[in-house]
Amino acid sequence: MSISIQISCDALALQQAHIGTPPTNLYMKIRKEQPGDRDAIRAINEASFPTPLEAQIVDALRDAGRLTISLVAEEQDRVVGHIAFSPVTVGSADVGLGLGPVAVSPEFRRRGIAARLIREGLVECKGAGFGLVVVVGEPEYYGRFGFVPALGHQLRDEFEAGEAFQVMELTPGVLDNLSGLVCYAPEFREADG
Repeated sequence: MSISIQISCDALALQQAHIGTPPTNLYMKIRKEQPGDRDAIRAINEASFPTPLEAQIVDALRDAGRLTISLVAEEQDRVVGHIAFSPVTVGSADVGLGLGPVAVSPEFRRRGIAARLIREGLVECKGAGFGLVVVVGEPEYYGRFGFVPALGHQLRDEFEAGEAFQVMELTPGVLDNLSGLVCYAPEFREADG
């Protein structure tokens, strides 16, 4: 019993060292969003961004049935982090998911919770059969997870984010014959306008 616990802890430490994040509480769990999480998710997003825009987008995606994958980080029965994935298209084709927003309660930051949400979210995306994920964010941060500039794959985004617009191929070869304008779910445009 103690051997398997030690191996699990060593594997977790190795995984965290690989991506350069501080250790998280071993009692924290990542799970799918449940109906009772809505208010906590909203509060986390409102506390994490300068305006309530991201919280409004998550609510609108959920209400429209386009919150494809929604995970929370829970510590001691309290939701302390959230990540959302919603559909993206190129032309009329559904091609994958957009990551965002990802948010962590201010008092729980700098513990690797966002990184763990991202890693486990990407595993969920791949397991659900999605071929790629895009994100608008800091290239240095998201590059740790395998994201690369989307412009290098002839993909651009509707928000003109430049190098901040990145892509990760979950299914080998999915980017080979794909190019053009990547569009997020309409809730992003409606909230922005």
